[in-house]
Amino acid sequence: MISITDKTLQDLEFNTILETISAICNTEIGKEKALQITPFSNKESLMNSLLQTSEYVSSYTNNNAIPNHGFENISTDLKMLGIEDSFLEVSSFRKIATLSETVNVLLLFLKKFNDYYPKLNERAVQVEYTKYIIQKIDEVVDKYGVIKDNASPDLINIRRDMSVVRGKVNQSFGTALSQYNGLGYLDDIKESFVENRRVLAVLAMYRRKVKGSILGSSKTGSIAYIEPEATLKYSRELSNLEYEEREEITRILKKLSNDIRPYLDLLKQYQEFLSDIDVIAAKAKYANKINALLPTIIEEKRLFFRDAFHPILFLNNKNKGEKTYPQTIELSDENRIIVISGPNAGGKTISLKTVGLLQLMLQSGMLIPVHERSETFLFDRILTDIGDNQSIENHLSTYSYRLKNMNYFLKKCNSKTLFLIDEFGTGSDPELGGALAETFLEEFYHREAFGIITTHYSNLKILANELPFASNANMLFDEKSLEPMYKLILGQAGSSFTFEVAQKNGIPYGLINRAKKKIEGGKVRFDKTIATLQKERSKMEKTSLNLKEEESKAREESKKMEITNAKIKEKLERYQELYDANQRLIYIGQKLDDLSESYFNNKNKKVLLGELLKIVEIENSKRRKLSVKEKAVKEVIKKQVEEEVTVKVEEIRKEKKEKKIKASIVPEKPKVILKVGDRVRMNDGKAIGTIDKIEKTKAVVNYGVFTSTVSLDVLEFVDALKK
Repeated sequence: MISITDKTLQDLEFNTILETISAICNTEIGKEKALQITPFSNKESLMNSLLQTSEYVSSYTNNNAIPNHGFENISTDLKMLGIEDSFLEVSSFRKIATLSETVNVLLLFLKKFNDYYPKLNERAVQVEYTKYIIQKIDEVVDKYGVIKDNASPDLINIRRDMSVVRGKVNQSFGTALSQYNGLGYLDDIKESFVENRRVLAVLAMYRRKVKGSILGSSKTGSIAYIEPEATLKYSRELSNLEYEEREEITRILKKLSNDIRPYLDLLKQYQEFLSDIDVIAAKAKYANKINALLPTIIEEKRLFFRDAFHPILFLNNKNKGEKTYPQTIELSDENRIIVISGPNAGGKTISLKTVGLLQLMLQSGMLIPVHERSETFLFDRILTDIGDNQSIENHLSTYSYRLKNMNYFLKKCNSKTLFLIDEFGTGSDPELGGALAETFLEEFYHREAFGIITTHYSNLKILANELPFASNANMLFDEKSLEPMYKLILGQAGSSFTFEVAQKNGIPYGLINRAKKKIEGGKVRFDKTIATLQKERSKMEKTSLNLKEEESKAREESKKMEITNAKIKEKLERYQELYDANQRLIYIGQKLDDLSESYFNNKNKKVLLGELLKIVEIENSKRRKLSVKEKAVKEVIKKQVEEEVTVKVEEIRKEKKEKKIKASIVPEKPKVILKVGDRVRMNDGKAIGTIDKIEKTKAVVNYGVFTSTVSLDVLEFVDALKK
C-alpha cells in the first residue's frame, strides 16, 4: 500500500506539475481531474496509466493519430435528465449527440488500431458502443440544433399550415402596403416589425385613415405602426398555429427525453471516458514538452536515473534560454544511502528534489525526463524533509519541527521507503545536532531504507564513508572561480569551501586566519583535504572533457580526410580509364586510316571488309566484358572530364606508370636511328604514325588525321620505310 503525505507533495512541488498538466487539458472536467492526480496505490492500475500515456505519446510519431476527443460538459443536462417527467431542450440533445458520436469514433479507432494502442483500447472496451442515442436524436434534431419538420406527423402538418398562412399574411400585407403607399400615408421606411409581426409605418396624421390595429409608435410619435385589417385575421391564425407548434415540440422533446433516459448511466460513462482520455492526452503533451519517457519498472530494489532533469527547472530554463544540467543517480542494495555535501548554491537540493519528484511523478502515472536506459522500482513510502520547516501555527522552532518530523520518519521508515532530507542535522548546536543526526542516519541505514541527504556536517560525511552500503557525493565546483558546475559526483565527500568562498567574497585574509585558529586543527585539515581532492577532481573533469572534445574533433577530421582521399582516388581512376579509352579510339582511327590507304592503293574489297570485320569483332569482344556499371561510369566521366582535370591527376598517373615500369622489368630495346618514312609511336602511347620530316632533335609525325611535332627521344621505332 503506497502512502505519501501531503507534506511530501508540497516539499517536492508536485502541485506545480499538476497545475501545468491541468492547463493543457481541453475540458473543464479534465482540468479538475488533473488537479486531483495522486500516487497510485495499486501497481496494476499504475502500469495501465503509464502505458496509456506512453501509447498516446507514440501517436505523435506514427501515422495513426488519435481522433479528436473534446466535448462539451453535459453534467447539468444529465442531472435534469435524471429527474422523472423532465425533458431536455434541443441544445442539450445536440450536445449529447455530439458526445456520443465522438465516443463512437474513438471506440472504433482504438479497436481498429489495437496493436498500436492496446492499453487505451482496454480502457475503451469498458464502454458500450451504441448508435441508438445518435439515431434517436437525429430523427428529431438536425445538425443546426433545430427540430426537424418530420419529427412527428402532427408537426409536419402544423408547419405546412403555417407556411400557407404566412403566404396569406405576406400577400394581404403587400396589397395594403401598395394601397396606402399610393395614397401617400406611409413614411419613407414604409414598413417595420413589432413583436415579431409585420406592420406599416404610417405617418401619425393619417393613422385614422388606415384600417387596422395599432401596435406601437416611434419615439418621436411621428410614425404609428399599424397591422393592416386584412392581415389581422391571418396573423391570429398564425399565432394559433405557432402555439400548436410549441405544444407539439414540447411533446416531441418529452418523448425523446424518455427514449434517452435509460441511457443516463452510459452517457455518464461516455463523459467519464472522454475526460480520462483528456487527462491522458495532457500528460502526453507535458511529457513531450519535457522529453519524458517510461523507464523500466523492475522488481529488484534499485533506482537508477541516468541524465535526469528536474521538470520544473527544465521548463523554466527553457523559457529563459538557459541550460539545465542533468544528473545521474543510482541507489541499490549495495549503495542505499547517498550523503551529498559541498557549498551552498551548488545544486545539492535540486539533485535531491529531482530524484524525489521524478519518482513521485512516475508513481502517479506520469512519464519522466530521464535516459531510456533508466530503471527503478516502486516505493511504498516517500518521506521528505526539505526547505524551511518552521511551524508558526504550532509555535515550533525549525529544530523542534524537524525533530517531530524525524520521529515520524522513524515510525514509518522501512526497506521500501525512500527518504529525502535537506540540510540534515541543522537547527541546533553543531556538535549535539550532528551527533543526533548521525544516530538517525544509522537507524535509517539499519532499516535498509533508501535515501539521499544533504549536509555540511563532517561526522555524517565520515559515517557515509565508513558504512559499507552508503556513500558520499559532492557537487562539482570550478577550482579557480569556485563557481558551481551543477554536476553530481559519487564516491567522494564535498568541501563546504567555507574559507575559500569567504576569501573570494572579499573577507580580509587576517580575519579568515583568526577564524581558522578558533576551531580544531583536525577539522580544518579534513575540510582542506576534501577541498583539495575536489579541486583535483574538477581539474581532471575539465581535462577529460577537453581530451574528449579534441578526440572527437580529430575523428571528424580523419573522416573528412578519408572521404576526400577516396573521392580523389576515384576521380583519378576514372581519368585514367578515360585516357585509355581515348587512346583506344585514336588507335582504331589509325587502323581505319591504314585500311583506307591500303584500299586506295589496291582496291581489294575483300581484304578491306575482312580487316574491318576483324576490328569490329575485337572491339565487340571487349564491350561484352564491360559491365553496365562501368558504362555508366564512363558517361559520368565524359561529362566531368573538362571541369575536374587537375595537376594532381598527372602526378599520380606518372607515379602509376613508374610503378608499372618497376613491376615489369623489361630489357630496353636497342636504340634505332630514325629516318623519314619510318613508322613510329610515342613511348607511352599506342597510336602509330609516319615520320614526314626530321629537324635536328624533333620530328614531324603524320597520324593520318593530324600531324604532331614531337621530340625524337620520346619516339619508339615500329617499322621501317617500305621500298
